[in-house]
Amino acid sequence: MTAGVPKQYQPLMGKPMLWHAVRVLAVAPIEMVFVVLAKDDKRFTAHDWSAFRGRIEPLYCGGATRANSVHNGLIAAMAAIDADDWVLVHDAARPCLPRADLERLIAECAGDAIGGILALPVADTVKRVAKDEAGVVRIARSEDRTQLWLAQTPQMFRVGLLAQALHAAKGEVTDEASAVEQLGLQPRLVAGSRRNIKVTYAEDLAIAEAILRDAPQ
Repeated sequence: MTAGVPKQYQPLMGKPMLWHAVRVLAVAPIEMVFVVLAKDDKRFTAHDWSAFRGRIEPLYCGGATRANSVHNGLIAAMAAIDADDWVLVHDAARPCLPRADLERLIAECAGDAIGGILALPVADTVKRVAKDEAGVVRIARSEDRTQLWLAQTPQMFRVGLLAQALHAAKGEVTDEASAVEQLGLQPRLVAGSRRNIKVTYAEDLAIAEAILRDAPQ
């Protein structure tokens, strides 16, 4: 995204993308939505969040990485949450999360000892690549896609477990499940949907708008 506006504030159907990501979470049984922002964020207060009054709280404690931001957010929210509470971590760049996916994740993980994530089985053939001596990218081999899933969000874990996992995490941790896996645990996979698109490229905005226009209100 190169429009000069942070991705989460890109306009989408007259609202910032972040507004749509919050909207689907600001419903029962979720008690509070904490929005983790950069410490110097000046854009959040420029938008109208009145639709979520009493159910949304900004936390100006974002870090250099996703893992840092989530860990900082958990620490900042500790006065309002307990270690045994469930927390769902969602991407601001996923504005089209279907309510049915959210309900399915909560229902299937609520009784799980570890927690879990929304994910999709890989549908395309996956190629591992390598560069030859001339720097040309070539296929090294094909991967067995039957063993591969694409991680989505929300990702749902107990507050204490997730805080412990993120505090102890080593190396690149690109989602919460990766940190939990480093503790030797195996989070549950809950089937998501293709509607839960992650907006990554400029053209994804048009796809997201089409999904939102088609979604039940």
